[in-house]
Amino acid sequence: MNENTNMDTQEKLKEIKRSFRLLMNGEASRSMRERGLDYHLNWGVAFTDLQKMAEEYGKDYSLAVELWKEHIRECRILATIIMPPERMTPELTDLWVEQVDTQELAERLAFNLLQYLDFAPVLAFEWIASPFPMRQICGFHVLSRCMMRGEAPDERGICEIIDQAQTALSDDSIPVKHAAYTCLMRLADLGDDYERIVNSALKSAGLDTLL
Repeated sequence: MNENTNMDTQEKLKEIKRSFRLLMNGEASRSMRERGLDYHLNWGVAFTDLQKMAEEYGKDYSLAVELWKEHIRECRILATIIMPPERMTPELTDLWVEQVDTQELAERLAFNLLQYLDFAPVLAFEWIASPFPMRQICGFHVLSRCMMRGEAPDERGICEIIDQAQTALSDDSIPVKHAAYTCLMRLADLGDDYERIVNSALKSAGLDTLL
């Protein structure tokens, strides 16, 4: 990155952070804190407003990297929207996932960016086997989005999803349970054979089967 580009990126960053003050929603920020979304700084800006800002700035690798470095809710969510998927590497992807510390950010990262990475499903299987809740949430949601596009996992992948989802459904973390259950639902949506597999898994976990 040359000096002029760096200066331009820093100016954009300052401009974005200033704009958060105009869009801040104290009630939303307080509600998020009460629900356990503990960011270093949270302006409570609506996701729709962040989407509009993203459209204004367009895809911008340098700006996304700088935004992610800021431990601010709005900066990190905005980073997931404006980061060009083709510029993400497996190493940078794993770093970002490692730094996720709230359920909201895990879901936004998966929905806004990770699902569009060719290599993400491979990493997702590693994440759902991780002992770290935020990695698991990212992994289950990435796999869910892939299956929503009709991308069926192979036999080994199905077994891995079932095994890890069964473990997650017995976990104390409600967000992890929710992500795992959603993943099983997306697997069941792929067809009758998949639905039978999911029903069997749910029954084994002592849960109600699908209709």
